[in-house]
Amino acid sequence: MDVNTSTQSELDLWAEEFIGDFASQRYRVIETLHVSQTKFQKLSLVKTAGHGKVLFLDGLVMCSERDEFVYHDMIAHVPMFVHPNPKRVLVIGGGDGGTAREVLRHQGVDRCVMVEIDGEVVDVCREHFKQTSCSFDDPRLELRIEDGVKFMAETQETFDLILVDSTDPIGPATPLFGEAFYNNVKRVLADDGMVVAQGETPFYEEEAQRLILQNLAKSFDNRYMYNYNNLCYPGGLWSFVVATKGLCPMGDFDEARIAASGLTFDYYNAEVHRAAFALPQFQRNNLGDLLTPFKK
Repeated sequence: MDVNTSTQSELDLWAEEFIGDFASQRYRVIETLHVSQTKFQKLSLVKTAGHGKVLFLDGLVMCSERDEFVYHDMIAHVPMFVHPNPKRVLVIGGGDGGTAREVLRHQGVDRCVMVEIDGEVVDVCREHFKQTSCSFDDPRLELRIEDGVKFMAETQETFDLILVDSTDPIGPATPLFGEAFYNNVKRVLADDGMVVAQGETPFYEEEAQRLILQNLAKSFDNRYMYNYNNLCYPGGLWSFVVATKGLCPMGDFDEARIAASGLTFDYYNAEVHRAAFALPQFQRNNLGDLLTPFKK
């Protein structure tokens, strides 16, 4: 994160995220809450005028108070309402706690294991980002501060859902996008299991999206992608990738379970679930050969 200070006014303090070498997004900063270089990455947390608290890792926005619900709703509830009975859930990454928070709202979940490589992210969010980190006190959560790639390679436990809540494929998150990692994901998933992973943006990262799906194709026959919109991620339109051992995120989606759950959401609903899989044509043109047709 680059923070530039104007000499004209104390109000002209901005946190800026650069998009390649051609664009940027800026946020007016009211207060800098934390800046440090962890063992793995630069961590910054600021309070902004329009988006509340905003978490940056290596200069990239991870989440903001204003719109974090979009990402966390969509990474968690889409697969939770496709899998018929998700009881054991693994979250890789997700140090702010928001993904685990949404998973644990489902009373049917018996166990949620969260493996985050950078304990300082967890500590800072516990102190400053309670909106997402409230999940850390749930007794069903097992929080492990360790390398998610190593955990996947060594664990003998099986999971119904695996949610890969990672940063972009740079720095410590790079192995989470690779072929070896997804071979272990397949091994660890239960027979009716699903994995959902952060899938980049179709506007700026077309090649990255192809690479992610190509790596998934080496381990899984069933591959899907769905989109969501938020305020803080470059381009506004972002994607998740899904791989399953047989389930179809449209054909096996039962919207009656949403009402039966008694849960309410800020972004997710049955219509959003279905519409998220209706990819725009340019994205279909780029990725269609790597995606599995929906079953009826």
